[in-house]
Amino acid sequence: MKLISILIPAFNEEEVLYQLYERLNKVIEQIPYYRFEMVFVNDGSKDNTLFIMKSLRENDNRVNYIDLSRNFGKEVAMIAGLDYVKGDAVVIIDADLQDPPELISQMIQGWEEGYDDIYAKRKSRSGESWIKKSTASIFYRVLKGLTRIPIQENTGDFRLLDRRCIEALKTLRETQRYTKGMFSWIGFHKQEIMFDRDARAAGSTKWNYLKLFNLAIEGITSFTTAPLRLSALSGSIISIIAFLYIGWIVIKTLLFGEDVAGYASLMTVVLFLGGIQLLSLGIIGEYLGRVFNETKQRPLYFVVEYNGEKSSFRENMKEKLPIL
Repeated sequence: MKLISILIPAFNEEEVLYQLYERLNKVIEQIPYYRFEMVFVNDGSKDNTLFIMKSLRENDNRVNYIDLSRNFGKEVAMIAGLDYVKGDAVVIIDADLQDPPELISQMIQGWEEGYDDIYAKRKSRSGESWIKKSTASIFYRVLKGLTRIPIQENTGDFRLLDRRCIEALKTLRETQRYTKGMFSWIGFHKQEIMFDRDARAAGSTKWNYLKLFNLAIEGITSFTTAPLRLSALSGSIISIIAFLYIGWIVIKTLLFGEDVAGYASLMTVVLFLGGIQLLSLGIIGEYLGRVFNETKQRPLYFVVEYNGEKSSFRENMKEKLPIL
């Protein structure tokens, strides 16, 4: 029988893990002719998340857990899980139960029909403010307009990936990751499933607007150099306008004897050009920072424990596995 891995990154999710496990169990029991494993990734939680994972493992050998050495972020936690899943396909799902596990059977059906990436697209987003929905819509429109890669709007990480998609994603080892764009970048045969997203089953979101803004910057800088080109284009246009304006001032002063504009207009031009320069330097700095981080070639993560097994860093350097 084919093995389906269910990957669950978790950070401080003690209030919802048991409920998630129960719902996943009910779903799995209704899907015959497949074997399942649940791979929980503890992303440096400070509460009882790891303890709950261990207790689930003790009672169910289908449960596997990976304990990361600190909080690396959800994007890195996902690639850590993909490095360890054993299935012929993997289902990535959030621990907060906003994504209904009951869709897994429908995803498996699409997989058996020949699709490699069956992703869930949100028809509605319960529990989210209109500000978050509006900014998300704006971000997707901007990203789709700037990149040539077909970006799926209103989709998250909830999807089923075939083994060849898993292997493709494992080759992408950049440190600053935007996995939603990577799902699109690798291509393969995709299918869309529509669903209504629920509010969190328990606990509070780990995202805030600053983290979402940083993720948006990651998405844009990871998949397009359009901001650099826009910066160069705007600089060229402003320079042409500035030279024309200088010529106009000189001609007007020499031929017609008109007074040169005073302090107010001078300060307006200086501040405008200074703002454009700082904006351009900021854009260049974002890309330069990404280059700097990538040239370090640091491991994406370190694992303290996998299903109760610990090993030293020295031993795993020989095996080229990122485990502490």
